[in-house]
Amino acid sequence: MDRKEKFFEHIEKGYTTKGDFITVGAGMLNGEAVTNALVKIPLKTLNRHGLIAGATGTGKTKTLQVLAENLSEKGIPVLLMDLKGDLSGIAQPSPGHPKIDERHEKIGLPFEAKGFPVEILSLSEQNGVRLRATVSEFGPVLLSRILDLTVTQEGIVAVVFKYCDDNKLPLLDLKDFKKVLQYATGEGKKEFQESYGRISTSSTGTILRKIIELEQQGADLFFGEKSFEVDDLVRIDDEGRGYINIVRLTDIQDRPKLFSTFMLSLLAEIYGTFPEQGDSDRPELVFFIDEAHLIFDNASKALLDQIESIVKLIRSKGIGLYFVTQNPTDVPDDVLAQLGLKVQHALRAFTAKDRKAIKLTAENYPISEFYETKEILTSLGIGEALISALDEKGRPTPLAATLLRAPMSRMDVLTDTELKEAIGKSKLVKKYNEEIDRESAYEILNEKIEKAEKEAEKEKEKKTTSRRRTSTRRSTRMNPVVKVLTSATFIRGVLGVLKKVIR
Repeated sequence: MDRKEKFFEHIEKGYTTKGDFITVGAGMLNGEAVTNALVKIPLKTLNRHGLIAGATGTGKTKTLQVLAENLSEKGIPVLLMDLKGDLSGIAQPSPGHPKIDERHEKIGLPFEAKGFPVEILSLSEQNGVRLRATVSEFGPVLLSRILDLTVTQEGIVAVVFKYCDDNKLPLLDLKDFKKVLQYATGEGKKEFQESYGRISTSSTGTILRKIIELEQQGADLFFGEKSFEVDDLVRIDDEGRGYINIVRLTDIQDRPKLFSTFMLSLLAEIYGTFPEQGDSDRPELVFFIDEAHLIFDNASKALLDQIESIVKLIRSKGIGLYFVTQNPTDVPDDVLAQLGLKVQHALRAFTAKDRKAIKLTAENYPISEFYETKEILTSLGIGEALISALDEKGRPTPLAATLLRAPMSRMDVLTDTELKEAIGKSKLVKKYNEEIDRESAYEILNEKIEKAEKEAEKEKEKKTTSRRRTSTRRSTRMNPVVKVLTSATFIRGVLGVLKKVIR
């Protein structure tokens, strides 16, 4: 058996699956694809999370697109975080190209151009289905993590939530939360102190400043009603294909805190809402986070701990998380250790730091008799990647340098007309894009304060009137004429005269 035949058998054995799967490409040997040596990923292990990494321009986004399309075709909904704005073309079929045909001939897969069902979502004022959540849904723990609060400050946030629960004050948006904080150290200071203990003005001031910082990143658009229901992420179209939900984030690339806030709240809501899946044969939803370094670069230790906990726990709900970034070192080790599928595009060795990163990356992959991993990492072409997945028993598959299949949909953005048409067809736009500002903590406390001020004013007027009457009585009694007329001597004299007249 020659080396090529041995390699084919190696891939066939390592990537054979009894259950359903998606095919991502064909294994490569000596820089050439081995036709029909197909690299297959079992649907059963796609909730074990994953990583798509590689230098700029090596094809990460197209790999993401290929995975999303194939998942959709299998009836599995997908959520894409689109920070660069180049994923909306999934809604339209690929125009095709001779190079695509040539690639697929080498792989041994037929190419079929097709578009997929998409839902365009937005965190900001961009067109699309508006994504919102209430402060109450966040809860005190997650809100404290986002704001990077101290233990003492976390305690104050917990007290605020408890006060609002006890007094039936809805916490819907950030102005509600700010109002309660101000009330706790202002007009409601005595009320809070009697029931919940003393609250430090300096601590509430710090919390308020951090909320304002979050607002400056656009969070006031995100907090509020109508809250997005995560069940709407797992819709299937009439042809049995999963919807590809694309969150447009092009205008918040420079606001990582808002991005992190949204992502964590969504994952927390999914974890709290979705039922346990057990040992399912397929994921319920697959979540791709493009430019994932934006989360980790700016995350506090508390926030990183929260992300790590969610990555560990959410798998049981049938959710797969896939981080897309330039270098595996962008992802913390504790998170990286949880990722089952690794798709590594080419890395560039321009500096000593780059060479060190390549060495570390190579150590994360299984040893292969067919590759020198450190060398191949710098020689992969566009649309080629090293792949290591998990088989149906949870074991790492053999390392495979892979010529990846081309996306079936358009590798470009939708035109403005196409985008408007896609959004116009959406049933969710009608459901979520009406802005609601019902009575909540802000309005109720303002009304309470106003009522207290009016009562205080009435009490003040009452006391003023009483003082005036008292003052008037005192001044009358002090009058000399009144003194004479009311004196005992004068009264006795008058009574004596009256007696004599009567006689």
